[in-house]
Amino acid sequence: MTVISGMSGTSGTSTPPTIELGTDALAAHDRVADGLRRRFEGDGTFVANLVSSPGTGKTELLTTVLARMVERGLTTAALVGDCATDNDAVRLAASGAPVRQIVTEGLCHLEAHMIERELDGWHELADANLDFLFVENVGNLVCPSTFDLGEGLRVVLLSVTEGEDKPLKYPQIFHSSDLAVITKIDLAEPCEFDRDAALRNIEAVHPGIDVIETSARRPETVDALIDHLVERRANQF
Repeated sequence: MTVISGMSGTSGTSTPPTIELGTDALAAHDRVADGLRRRFEGDGTFVANLVSSPGTGKTELLTTVLARMVERGLTTAALVGDCATDNDAVRLAASGAPVRQIVTEGLCHLEAHMIERELDGWHELADANLDFLFVENVGNLVCPSTFDLGEGLRVVLLSVTEGEDKPLKYPQIFHSSDLAVITKIDLAEPCEFDRDAALRNIEAVHPGIDVIETSARRPETVDALIDHLVERRANQF
């Protein structure tokens, strides 16, 4: 904690009051996140927080994941954050899963109280017994690394169109994530994507992290991701 103290004047004037700075601004947020985590665990809901930069293909991939989960009989829903529009929620709703939009009005990340507020007002889910809840965070690789949403799994996405050095440029988000997903793998060859370099960079930042390569246009890769999530949920509950 940083303490700024006023100095006593030589004329004998009283010392100004001490001002204490540096109080953990995230403490209240983290309490809400911890409450959400207990809530999710009590409900048996596995929560995945998806983070990426804009244009990674997060929404397209998640739409396919939701649709295939619905086909499997898995109960699932999604919360999607965006700075200004509900475009992504409209796209995700095509999956057949319940979807709600959180408009952050310019804020570059989602926060735990936003998730709590949205869930408390989402009466359709009151008796849903969700197996999975996906949170599609605002497209940003910086701020979301700091904000716990009570999730059981943080998933960072990297597109083959973004460059192999993304993990080195944004190490905190890759280091704080539990799973790395490479997207648009069907475009790897025309993009001259160096897969080995990308995997080395991910490993350098977060040794041992699981990596899954996906394409929303290749159902078998989406199924591999779903299988991984189902296994993670089984291990948690």
